[in-house]
Amino acid sequence: MKKTGFRLIAIASLVAALSGTALAKNPMVGGAAMYENKNIVENAANSKDHTTLVAAVKAAGLVGTLEGKGPFTVFAPTNEAFEKLPKGTVETLLKPENKEKLTKVLTCHVVAADAMSSAIAKMIKDDGGEHDVKTVGGCILKAKEKGGKITLTDENGGVAHVTIADVKQSNGVIHVIDKVLLPKM
Repeated sequence: MKKTGFRLIAIASLVAALSGTALAKNPMVGGAAMYENKNIVENAANSKDHTTLVAAVKAAGLVGTLEGKGPFTVFAPTNEAFEKLPKGTVETLLKPENKEKLTKVLTCHVVAADAMSSAIAKMIKDDGGEHDVKTVGGCILKAKEKGGKITLTDENGGVAHVTIADVKQSNGVIHVIDKVLLPKM
C-alpha cells in the first residue's frame, strides 16, 4: 500500500513537471503577455515597445500578410530602435508616397520560416560563425552569435542585437531587436 502511494505521488510529480515544460510561457514584450495562439500582428499590437512598428506595418499595408498563415520569423525593432534613425526618417517613411520604401525596410525584417534562436545559432555554427539570412524583402542579413547572443548585420553594416528571443506566435516567431535593419537603397 505504501509503495502504491509513493508511486502515485512520483507519477503525479512527473506529470506536473512535464506539464510545466510543455506550457512554458512566452516572455513578456513591451509590458504585455505574448500568446502562442495569437498571430504576429495581434501580439505586436499589445506591446508598448512596438507602437512605431505596428504603425509602419499598417502604413505599408502588411497587416494582412503578417496575420496570414506563415510561418514567419520577424526581427521586431523597438520604438527606441526607430528613434535611433536620423531625425524625420520615420515620419518620411510613413508618408503614402513612400509606401514602397517603407515596405522594403519592413520586409527586410521578415524571414519566410519559423526560426527559433537555437536553430539560428546552429546555422551560424554550421556555417563557421556567420550565416546569411535571406529576408522576404530580398535583403541578406549576416547572423552571428557571441556569448549566447545573436546579432544581425544589415547590408549597410548596421548591427542589431536580439534582446528578446523566441516569442512564439500562431504563425511564427518574433525576436525583438534594438536597431532597425536597413536595405541598400
